[in-house]
Amino acid sequence: MTTGDEPVAIYDRNGGVVGSAPRRRMRAEGLWHAAASVLVRSTDLNAVYVHRRTADKDVYPGMYDCWAGGVVAAGEHPDTTARRELAEELGVGSAPRFLFHTRHELGSIRFHAFLYETFWDGPIVHQPAEVAEGRWVPLSELRRHLDDPDRPLVPDGRQFVEEWFEFRGR
Repeated sequence: MTTGDEPVAIYDRNGGVVGSAPRRRMRAEGLWHAAASVLVRSTDLNAVYVHRRTADKDVYPGMYDCWAGGVVAAGEHPDTTARRELAEELGVGSAPRFLFHTRHELGSIRFHAFLYETFWDGPIVHQPAEVAEGRWVPLSELRRHLDDPDRPLVPDGRQFVEEWFEFRGR
């Protein structure tokens, strides 16, 4: 299968799975879909792993993100997507814990986000096709990045980490 032809789960606006479509069609038509994203935290709870996306990513190339994740494949549960993407993108083998569900809608990018976190102090191994570089960032520095509108953070990741900080405060 060539890139863009893999079938992804298509959702309705309310979060129900309504079918599948090739990734290329989902992107071209702005179809609702789902993604699983995992926040990787240090075991001392003081830092998260932030990475820069490669320049050839189909969405938000070259921008920074603190979530490892990807689109839910057709027939796949978001928990499976979270584990798969975490291992593929960062080489992290720990089991992510589900946090909450939210939606992201910005122009033609519309999806249901299933957000997870995991704790890890082991080695990080970047998938070269997706991750250009990365480092551990203290939570205080991450908060400053959020407060800087010129910081090149992916819009969905920015939204999710703001919601995560709020979620933690509850």
